[in-house]
Amino acid sequence: ISDQKPLGCWSVKHGQILTCPVVCNFETHEFIAVHDDKVLRIWKNEDINLDKAFKATLSADVYRVHSLPHGGPVVLFRAGAARTLDVLLEAPQQEIEDIISGEVIRWSGAFMEGQQPVLIFTTEKDGDFFVYVQKPKLSSLHKYKLEQQESAQPLCFTAHITNHTVTLLCLYSNDCVYQVLIPLQPDTEEEEEEILSKSLLLNLSVSGPVLKGTSLVVLDKDHIAVLGSLAAPGKEPTECLTIWNTKFQTLQTSKELPLGTSGQLWCYEEKFFLIHGKVLTVIMYKCETSSLAAAVGKLKDSQTPDVSSFMNWNTLEDEELVVSFQSQESVALKAESRMNLRSRRSTVAEKQAETLSVGQLLLNLKDASNYVLETELRQLMAQAPTPDLQATIGCVVTALTDRCKRNPKYYPQDFLQQIVETRDLSYSLCPDLMAVALEKKDMHLLQICLERFPDIPEEITYACLKAFLSMSEAHLESIDVNLDSVVCYIDVEFDNKEVKTEIVENGFSADMDQDMCDTRMPKESQLSSHGESCPVGPQKAALLNAVLHSPYTETFLLPHLKNLPARQAILFLRYLYYLYVKCSEKVNTTLPGIRCPTINQIMDWMCLLLDAHFTVMVMLPEAKELLSNLHKFVRAQVRFYSELNKIEGSLRELQRLNHLRESQTYSIEVLEII
Repeated sequence: ISDQKPLGCWSVKHGQILTCPVVCNFETHEFIAVHDDKVLRIWKNEDINLDKAFKATLSADVYRVHSLPHGGPVVLFRAGAARTLDVLLEAPQQEIEDIISGEVIRWSGAFMEGQQPVLIFTTEKDGDFFVYVQKPKLSSLHKYKLEQQESAQPLCFTAHITNHTVTLLCLYSNDCVYQVLIPLQPDTEEEEEEILSKSLLLNLSVSGPVLKGTSLVVLDKDHIAVLGSLAAPGKEPTECLTIWNTKFQTLQTSKELPLGTSGQLWCYEEKFFLIHGKVLTVIMYKCETSSLAAAVGKLKDSQTPDVSSFMNWNTLEDEELVVSFQSQESVALKAESRMNLRSRRSTVAEKQAETLSVGQLLLNLKDASNYVLETELRQLMAQAPTPDLQATIGCVVTALTDRCKRNPKYYPQDFLQQIVETRDLSYSLCPDLMAVALEKKDMHLLQICLERFPDIPEEITYACLKAFLSMSEAHLESIDVNLDSVVCYIDVEFDNKEVKTEIVENGFSADMDQDMCDTRMPKESQLSSHGESCPVGPQKAALLNAVLHSPYTETFLLPHLKNLPARQAILFLRYLYYLYVKCSEKVNTTLPGIRCPTINQIMDWMCLLLDAHFTVMVMLPEAKELLSNLHKFVRAQVRFYSELNKIEGSLRELQRLNHLRESQTYSIEVLEII
């Protein structure tokens, strides 16, 4: 989330359906999924094909898999039985008993009590609700019936365990949260069904309007978060996230979510996760010990439209620059939507306590002249390093790009290049920088970013590739571009024609390749030893090399790459083919120079480009010769390595004989390779 980069993507076959959420096994760092109710899949992050992952078909339908940090995964079946994953994998087809009859599971949760995992789930049958508390490792099960509430039904549940007591919170349709206390019984079976009584914990009313909750989570012993819609008199209902103090029955703060939500709210490691519109929103929070003074103060705030003093709801706007670098004194929440979650903790030293914060300084410079802005920012960057230095530099770049967007004539090219070259930045720290560079056609800055940023989104990578390919060679010759990655294998004379160089070929010659392919290779794709020319100039080649170095995920880059114009795709493929031939001529298949593309990067991009444009290239006459030459060259390579494989055994035997031979004895031996 911090770098906006997809780390992995796995898909089931067509017709298969994932039937419960995928979880991570904290102990083995494996993913666990269930598809089609009974088929269990387990795989690791480095696995690519889900169909080849571990598979186990179970004898009963699975409701949910729960994973505990120190208790291992627990599998809950729709019939109410539970098994730890280890026990289940010993005999996947073991018989699963039916615990619930005619009941439907509505909610489940897993917790640790000491060293034992505890599974809690609620069921419904004919309007009655039941609670089950189960310890899978001890085969302990207790069933309770939930006390009925007149004219109201439970909508959602959450729970936590404290001092051997389960606290179950129930959000009812009458807009109230009830609390049910369930003591953890000795590990024996209950003979009779016990009825649980509940007590009113919270009434979700906000000075008249009532919050229609859809999901709730527990933050600590005194605070809960409720996601729902707030209907004010005479207004359309608006969805919002609210934080409540259950100890003093007060609303602490709320945030409207105008784009709508899925109705689900998750909480993990002091972060909220929710779907707002079409994006994942992550909100950090921190709870302090509840006090009456704070609760009363926030209650007063809740009477007004703005109740944001309890938390910081700002995203990446000007106001956030202040909040991000100041001490948070109460529950601090920072919402950063569009998956832009950054760690910006305030660690202002005591000696700087009287000076302006970074955020306040940037706000004060918002309307300053360009000279004053750059001077102050240079002084800020020259200060002694602090733990928040990276975030500070990110805010400096953001301030500069904001000025560029407000004033189209302003563009501090040298200053931005200096920052990117000398500071350890990432795309997520300055997300507008590359967009501004693309708009200004700053090819050199884009080259530096592609070479240094580890987290560039695939959409931006594609935009850079398209911009590089569309730029004319004449224009690129006037641009300052770093040529370190090309000067060692593209020799250029004054007329920009490539000079023929002597290169050791990788085990075969051009003549051999022509004999095996029964054709002569065209002039533009002959091997370098025969005077091959690069299809692009050195400046464009250096920029394309930067693209080849940029990390990407194939699944997310391919849709963008399909939009690349056909002629640009052919030009790019021609250059990749040129690099491929160059690498193959070297014994170690490595291009000389600094930050040169590797053979793996070249081949991966060739395959990706062919996947995206193969149908178009087959239809275009100008691409036919290129595809034919590529096919012939690859076939020659395959045959060459096949011949090497045939003598592999003989070479190993020769190596063994060299080890056995006495180093001080002179001899001449003739070894016949059959």
